[in-house]
Amino acid sequence: MCMQSLFIVPAVIAQTTNDDLRQRHAEGYCAMYEICGNRSDGKVLNCPYGSPAVKPDELLSSKIQSLCPTITGNVCCTEAQFDTLRAQVQQAIPFLVGCPACLRNFLNLFCELSCSPNQSLFINVTSVSKVKNNLTVDSIDFYITDAFGKGMYESCKDVKFGTMNTRALEFIGAGAKNFKEWFAFIGRQAGPNLPGSPYAIQFLPIAPESSGMKPMNVSTYSCGDVSLGCSCGDCPSSSVCSNTAPPPSLKGATCSVRIGSLKAKCVDLALAILYIVLVSMFFGWGLFHRTRKRSRSFRMKPFSSTADGGESHSINRQKAENLPMQRLEDANESSTIGVQLSIVQGYMSNFYRKYGLWVARNPTLVLSLSVGMILLLCLGLIRFKVETRPEKLWVGPGSKAAEEKQFFDSHLAPFYRIEQLILATIPDALHDKPPSIVTEENIKLLFEIQKKIDGIRANYSGSMISLTDICMKPMGQDCATQSVLQYFKMDPSFDADDRLEHVKYCFQHYTSADSCMSAFKAPLDPSTVLGGFSGSNYTEASAFIVTYPVNNALDKEGNDTQKAVAWEKAFIQLAKDELLPMVKSKNLTFSFSSESSIEEELKRESTADAITILISYLVMFAYISLTLGDTPRLSSFYISSKVLLGLSGVLLVMLSVLGSVGFFSAIGVKSTLIIMEVIPFLVLAVGVDNMCILVHAVKRQPLDLPLEGRISNALVEVGPSITLASLSEVLAFAVGSFIPMPACRVFSMFAALAVLLDFLLQVTAFVSLIVFDFLRAENRRVDCFPCIKVSSTHAESEKGIGGRKPGLLARYMKEVHAPILNLWGVKLVVVSVFVAFALVSIALSTRIEPGLEQKIVLPQDSYLQGYFNNVSEYLRIGPPLYFVVKNYNYSSESIDTNQLCSISQCNSDSLLNEIARASLTPESSHIAKPAASWLDDFLVWISPEAFGCCRKFTNGSYCPPDDQPPCCSANDVPCGLSEVCKDCTTCFRHSDLHNDRPSTAQFKEKLPWFLDALPSADCSKGGHGAYTSSVELKGYENGVIQASSFRTYHTPLNKQIDYVDSLRAARQFASRVSDSLKMEIFPYSVFYMFFEQYLDIWRTALINLAIAIGAVFIVCLVITCSLWSSAIILLVLAMIVVDLMGVMAILGIQLNAVSVVNLVMSVGIGVEFCVHITHAFTVSSGSKDERIKEALGTMGASVFSGITLTKLVGVLVLCFSRTEVFVVYYFQMYLALVLLGFLHGLVFLPVVLSMFGPPSRCVQIEKQEERPSVSSQP
Repeated sequence: MCMQSLFIVPAVIAQTTNDDLRQRHAEGYCAMYEICGNRSDGKVLNCPYGSPAVKPDELLSSKIQSLCPTITGNVCCTEAQFDTLRAQVQQAIPFLVGCPACLRNFLNLFCELSCSPNQSLFINVTSVSKVKNNLTVDSIDFYITDAFGKGMYESCKDVKFGTMNTRALEFIGAGAKNFKEWFAFIGRQAGPNLPGSPYAIQFLPIAPESSGMKPMNVSTYSCGDVSLGCSCGDCPSSSVCSNTAPPPSLKGATCSVRIGSLKAKCVDLALAILYIVLVSMFFGWGLFHRTRKRSRSFRMKPFSSTADGGESHSINRQKAENLPMQRLEDANESSTIGVQLSIVQGYMSNFYRKYGLWVARNPTLVLSLSVGMILLLCLGLIRFKVETRPEKLWVGPGSKAAEEKQFFDSHLAPFYRIEQLILATIPDALHDKPPSIVTEENIKLLFEIQKKIDGIRANYSGSMISLTDICMKPMGQDCATQSVLQYFKMDPSFDADDRLEHVKYCFQHYTSADSCMSAFKAPLDPSTVLGGFSGSNYTEASAFIVTYPVNNALDKEGNDTQKAVAWEKAFIQLAKDELLPMVKSKNLTFSFSSESSIEEELKRESTADAITILISYLVMFAYISLTLGDTPRLSSFYISSKVLLGLSGVLLVMLSVLGSVGFFSAIGVKSTLIIMEVIPFLVLAVGVDNMCILVHAVKRQPLDLPLEGRISNALVEVGPSITLASLSEVLAFAVGSFIPMPACRVFSMFAALAVLLDFLLQVTAFVSLIVFDFLRAENRRVDCFPCIKVSSTHAESEKGIGGRKPGLLARYMKEVHAPILNLWGVKLVVVSVFVAFALVSIALSTRIEPGLEQKIVLPQDSYLQGYFNNVSEYLRIGPPLYFVVKNYNYSSESIDTNQLCSISQCNSDSLLNEIARASLTPESSHIAKPAASWLDDFLVWISPEAFGCCRKFTNGSYCPPDDQPPCCSANDVPCGLSEVCKDCTTCFRHSDLHNDRPSTAQFKEKLPWFLDALPSADCSKGGHGAYTSSVELKGYENGVIQASSFRTYHTPLNKQIDYVDSLRAARQFASRVSDSLKMEIFPYSVFYMFFEQYLDIWRTALINLAIAIGAVFIVCLVITCSLWSSAIILLVLAMIVVDLMGVMAILGIQLNAVSVVNLVMSVGIGVEFCVHITHAFTVSSGSKDERIKEALGTMGASVFSGITLTKLVGVLVLCFSRTEVFVVYYFQMYLALVLLGFLHGLVFLPVVLSMFGPPSRCVQIEKQEERPSVSSQP
């Protein structure tokens, strides 16, 4: 796209002046005629002769008429002058031909200047110079009305140049903001070998009265003119376009209410009103209930019996010492208090009673069988593999984005790999503003860096890979490196004496100056290589951005991809070892990244926190060992401790995880990093609960029972609630397997099986281990060293090991915690506070944003941390966005062409016009620019007006532009009309086309020509390079192009929500246009595949949470046969989840796959806090307050020590993790979950049960026979 002179001053140039001229300003006279010399760079110079206009011959007249229809009769240009004019304007025509009104106005300006018969009326030669003793024009005054200037500018200001996604005026007007700026640019005298006018032109609106001159005022055409109408993309002000409905706003309007100066969301106000109503009703009910209870108590008091009180006391005392599910004998032993269980619980109790006896009698067999089965599953680990590819982790097989990516990659071309460097200045301490990076020294540094990168040689299978072997080469020769160095053709010796001035010049003339053209023969937009500037103040940029596009391949395991990966590793190593110290020594910041960087850093992350996770497990193990044992006594701690039992329990948990991983590995499911790091911790946290509850239950049994009786009774007591909790957890995790996201689905599958195996091991192997451990303690053998037996004199014999005296925590729960919660004032406050926080959490949860910051996923010491910070700070352009059209019918019978294009005669609501219209509202559409259109450029390229583009030899073969071989050899400077191409003619005349559109055969024949045509100064519309991969030619001969794309850019995307919103906006836009045009169109950008999950993340989260909580409800209902109890558990679980989401909003935790898994997991873990207390409450007797006191006394301590504290100590260690994802999503969320579970399970749930709990299942039954050895539990 080299353009030597886009400003088409007619065959003119200047030197110095010293002669005065005698000119005649009258109709029919010229101001300049004939060519009197050439500049050193070859540009021709006009003669300053004020001669009469000349009548041209018929051939010349027809030539002039074809280009300048306003020039008739005599003319002021020779055939040589006209040929020069024609050669120069042909460089500008491809930019403007899509808008005929603009092109006509533009041509009229230069036609009048060059050939008008009344030239002397508005042209005044103000200075001349001598060239080889001939006078030549050096400068002129061009009198032209402001009306013409405004008309021309208005018709051209919005015309696009699709290839560069920018306005044509950026190329032919230096981005002029008004006609005066455009005229000033056109009139500037160009230096040697630079584009522009060979003489100075001063545009003036008013001629001196005495001169007899008058300003040129040819009529201008509006871009909305029907006869020369432009497209809506090139002329938004057209009446046709202004009547088109604006695109609908893509941002959902949020409902808000203003109360005085306070503006509140509707949902917030609604929840506040709801809370006030609920609390008012609750307090009213509480007051009424309390008053009625006192009145009833006053009436019943005279009839109360002291004997009843004694009996009650006796029963309560027994309950304090026995477990709630056992029969409790009353004072006179004539009857017992039994528990009326549901059918399922009855079967479970009978099963656990018999099973407990069998396990206690055969511990070795049970242990061997259970561990053997798990070890068998572990054999699957030989097929263990870890999935680290992001597209396999986060994108489901039925993903729309994945299908679209597959279509794009297979039909067009895979999106290139990106290697990037960012150099930036450090902000000034005084002004807090970074200085400009555009200095001579920094450009020199950039060349040194480039030299080192060019020298990279990566070894792949014995061959040495360099950048040139893998880089993207749109023109087939030079790498398309995006760097400021392209303004020097990537050559350190180019313009070395004045680098700074040259680069500043190129910032303003990158589209037009041949000296600023990149080495790969395309203009380079400064906004893609600079950062930290505002507007177009490129010289203020504080960052250099260097991007190396590298070819990508469909086969990720193929040689081409592996070569690129090998080079990328060498590139990153060079950046770390050499480039980073080099740049820092210049007091600059430096960040870098490669396409494979994230995947490599994720692999490194898997080992980054190994020590932290290990310490977490060790801390939990130490706590388990401590909490399983009795109250430490110096004289017997080595016997009463449970270190070996705790270690064995931890090993069983690890075996359950390995068994789960082994099973899924055996059937070909790959593991993930999240599984390796989280599931052991999760299963340990869940499994520890059962371990503590089982051991504490055994320790609570009377010592006068044999060990097998204690084991049996303990299983009868806690077996149903452990089963209920475990099955609920398994179901809650299994629900996650319906999540389409592979990482979440695989995690849920592994976790569900691991929890199930852990539960089975708990009730088999761990029960056997409990038997062994209690036998060891009773035989007074030392913990960890069971071979050593201690004599009875050294052991405590007062009550025996594991005495029944309640621990400190159990006494606190029963004597302090429960009585406080039973106070009516406390109950009202507790319910009011918890309901308030739940409603506040609902309001806050609407503020949770979807996404997962890449910085959080990576280790905190990763080099990518600084890179992502710099990307969001410095990049001024977003990711490329492609609108892909399927099955475009280009036949002349179809209307598809006009429904897609955006030049003259295209539909006002065409795809490209809609994209251009959407780019006017980037804040909602997230589209930064109009699209680069191969179709527009192709239609312009074959247009007869673009006579330098589509040409053919006399034999019908393709003839390239005059400045390309074979018309012009590489050594010809400048290129003139060559003998080789002198007979080339345009491909078509107007009569060959139908409404300026090609026929099916013409389209079919010329499209490959266009895609192979190189762009150059004489024809900037060549499609090679810019559109090589934009059209699929396979099978296009039948009149249908299966796939083609139109490229634009997103606005800069800095936050995760920006990426999500941009994807949503692009899809909504494409859907609307597809429905309107009845064509299949979809948007594609490289990041869509990873962010598609967030479009429906809320729906996914809510559905899975609803199913998980529903599954828990059904399990509870089936096992307990109590709708009342199940509903209370459902309520508490829902409140835990809602409150956790409120905490997420407060802490700024985003909603993503990890947090969805955590939320689903919170259902499973939350069950632990609810089920045991609820179950203990239902099987206790007495009033509701007494039953809560009993439940907290028996199970509250286990819930607190075995569930809350166990998880807490393990979670606290995670805050020292080096990876922020652990700190945010595991430490913060788990800590919040544990605290919320504790508060709801041991504060809110007891209060709710004491007020609204189900009736007791205890019933008075006649005593039938003595059963001295084993509890006669029903």
